Amino acid sequence: MTEWWKKSTVYQIYPRSFQDANGDGIGDLQGIIQRLPYLAHLGIDIVWLGPIYDSPNDDNGYDIRNYRKIQKEYGDLNDFKQLIEEAKKLGIGIMMDLVVNHTSDEHEWFKQARLSKESPYRDYYIFKDEPNNWVSFFSGSAWAYNEPTNDYYLHLFSEKQPDLNWENAEMRQEIYDMMRYWTDFGIVGFRMDVINLIAKDQAFPDGEEVTETGYADGSQYYMNLPKVHDYLKEMHANVLAQGQYITVGETPGTTPESANVFTNPASKELSMIFTFEHMDVDSEGPKWQYKPLDLVELKRIFNEWQTKLHGQGWNSLYWNNHDQPRVVSRFGNDTTYRERSAKMLAIVLHMMQGTPYIYQGEEIGMTNNHFESIDAYRDIETINYYHEQLALGRHQEDILTEIARKSRDHARTPMQWHQQGGFTTGTPWIEVNENTTSINVEAALENQQSIFYTYQQLIQFRKEKAIIQDGSFELLLASHPQLFVYKRHLGDESLLVIANFSEQTFALRVEELNIQSVQSIWIDNQAVSVQQQMIHVEPYGAAVFEI
Repeated sequence: MTEWWKKSTVYQIYPRSFQDANGDGIGDLQGIIQRLPYLAHLGIDIVWLGPIYDSPNDDNGYDIRNYRKIQKEYGDLNDFKQLIEEAKKLGIGIMMDLVVNHTSDEHEWFKQARLSKESPYRDYYIFKDEPNNWVSFFSGSAWAYNEPTNDYYLHLFSEKQPDLNWENAEMRQEIYDMMRYWTDFGIVGFRMDVINLIAKDQAFPDGEEVTETGYADGSQYYMNLPKVHDYLKEMHANVLAQGQYITVGETPGTTPESANVFTNPASKELSMIFTFEHMDVDSEGPKWQYKPLDLVELKRIFNEWQTKLHGQGWNSLYWNNHDQPRVVSRFGNDTTYRERSAKMLAIVLHMMQGTPYIYQGEEIGMTNNHFESIDAYRDIETINYYHEQLALGRHQEDILTEIARKSRDHARTPMQWHQQGGFTTGTPWIEVNENTTSINVEAALENQQSIFYTYQQLIQFRKEKAIIQDGSFELLLASHPQLFVYKRHLGDESLLVIANFSEQTFALRVEELNIQSVQSIWIDNQAVSVQQQMIHVEPYGAAVFEI
């Protein structure tokens, strides 16, 4: 039996920026409820909500103060129940964000744990008399001094996000109880934040290569350790085995081989994972150090994941999320060819095997914002990096150029509903992109040739076409620096997908693709044509042919 989520498409909502119903400048659950008919029109099956739990918002909700309470800015449990009920009427399931590598330092467990070494919650977290040299993902040491007990606690992210100690069986049962609390509301699954970091090497060795910051990458001692699979199997047995839930793990540093362990149904761990490999092709080492897109490398990565998981594990497919800059600004062309390149990026991704994830605004081609100064940014990772690099003596202009390319805040600007924005009647918590005057939902819905309708058609194809769900993947022209060309095969049926990642025009002979002829076009972006067995591909053109 094909799992239901293999035909589904997920839409990620960043609650803070989607729709504000009460005019306080912050998105909320009632705002999401208002927009459910729009998501149903698009064809969405599942909505993944970013964290909506009670939080001090040091990291925009990924620092949870109370796992069983809704953040008051978003509403309350009655609003959440209403959201689930109204979504269900439209055939949409709600997937929650599960953040269990760490809590907020304002969580009651940590407030008790940090006060005394005798606290019953002490072992829910990781305290050491002396810190090692690990660097935090958000800059600086991964350890913070705890004055009441004169020692240090581990925080791989913000100081206000102490890591949980998954060695503690009581803590794990508390997590499983909390998960069952939410599944009882009728949610359809969980997206699991940095879930492959929950197992740590209990020796806590120093990292080997100390950088100019004075700290070292310790990820080999906490990323993808074997014990994480024991924890996930236990989680599955305690919670997920009770229903047909969709789960996706955020798992930096994974390979197709490790993904097969996480996602093979026999493992009873996760439905799928998010890889980061394809999101690193425009970085020279660290995320902030930019290099131009290497399409040959991008194709190699997709080919590996498509072929090595086929028939064993399962892929997730995404270009955008709350942690990534807008893909049309990143891998496409957000000026002259914005609409065409956005459609191209949609087609090339959605014709692969896996469950697609659309991030809010992607379906109308929202772009990166132009933040004027560091004061306009809200993201803790961005702000910490800026000040760290200034302290190292770097020029302000160089740092601002780096963060203008890669800041997470590009994804977090408010959803653009109409020419005036439409997100809030108040002052938005982060500035609205000024191009909302031309890029907005209202305009997209009125234009039958808009990016929105390309996404709508691709979502429908996945529900109906077995070749998209189950077909094999064959990469063509692997070394071509501008064209992404592949085939899908299932039984006697084959498809040819062609996508141009450049402003050049190309002409391909059908025979050089090892096919006899192309038949009907399933979907295109009006920039590919066939004449006398020659396929002409204009800048950022894309098409799917039956062959």
